[in-house]
Amino acid sequence: MIEAHTVDAWTRVADRKTALFGYLTILGGFAAPLFLFLAGTGVALAAGRAFERSGRRRTAVEMVCRRGLEIFILAFLFRLQAFIVTPGSHPVTLFRVDVLNVMGPAIVAAAIAWGAARRVEMRVFLYASLAALVAMTTPIVRAASWVDRLPTWVQLYVRPAGDLTTFTLLPWAGFVFAGSAVGVLIASARSGEAHRRLQIGLALGGAALVAGGFYAASRESIYAVQVSFWTSSPTWFAIRTGIMLVALALLSAIPELGDGREQTSMGSKFLWAWWQAPLARLGRASLFVYWIHVELVYGYASWLWRLRLPVWGSVAAWMLFTALIHQLIIGRDQYLARYFPGAAIPFPRRAGLSQA
Repeated sequence: MIEAHTVDAWTRVADRKTALFGYLTILGGFAAPLFLFLAGTGVALAAGRAFERSGRRRTAVEMVCRRGLEIFILAFLFRLQAFIVTPGSHPVTLFRVDVLNVMGPAIVAAAIAWGAARRVEMRVFLYASLAALVAMTTPIVRAASWVDRLPTWVQLYVRPAGDLTTFTLLPWAGFVFAGSAVGVLIASARSGEAHRRLQIGLALGGAALVAGGFYAASRESIYAVQVSFWTSSPTWFAIRTGIMLVALALLSAIPELGDGREQTSMGSKFLWAWWQAPLARLGRASLFVYWIHVELVYGYASWLWRLRLPVWGSVAAWMLFTALIHQLIIGRDQYLARYFPGAAIPFPRRAGLSQA
């Protein structure tokens, strides 16, 4: 997410046609799907924990729905903050549809779907079906004439409308449903052996989605309307979802590959200290990171070097800026632990699939 925004905001125009910038743009294109995918994973995990504590599905659904509504409200507060801190924008930008505008309603829908199905198999099937349905209907809905009859503020959530629509519910909400399916599987894997089987299953399933997506993209389109591979194509949706599944499986397996006999080995400690702990900290504070970094990247704080860095300079600045954001998270956590102990979130000693 940070890479996507820093490279986009700080790279000079002359370097935007280079191969490196193109590859970085593709890499940055996974930021929003990952953000939404992991939000969906959190839906299933949070609902499962709430159900175990209360014993009532309705309580679990209501809790997650409230979280989705909170995120939806935060989307407008974020726009209001940007409007005030960086003046000069038209008031209509307060209603721009960004990733939080999509995440909030999608979380609510995912919570309702979790409550509608009682068994693990049914929940996974329902989430996978919803993700596929969203992806497959995106080209049809975007070209539908009935969308023109919807109120303007609703159209912004259905069909791209220039600068006022960064994301739309279709297909982006589908990543929340896909992540929820994975979250259900993670919550149901109660043993180490079950987690290892899940890792293998995610890797194989992800590889199949990638291969199937590329194969389908090479065939003639089944749609009568125009489909853009990079924006509305179900094949690109499948490829991105597959890559995220494979990445999740590999990342969760790394601690076990470090030392399968003893998790307290020197190699395991090195992996944890070098990148796992910072990555886990950034992930747990993803909403905080999103909230503060966008304004720093695109606002007045970086106007001296905006659109002025060579592409390699943007990469270096991205890494330095990520380190700065990480330190801000540590400072925030220390402040909360000192002055608001009840609000502080305990940080895990190990991060892996079993502790997601």
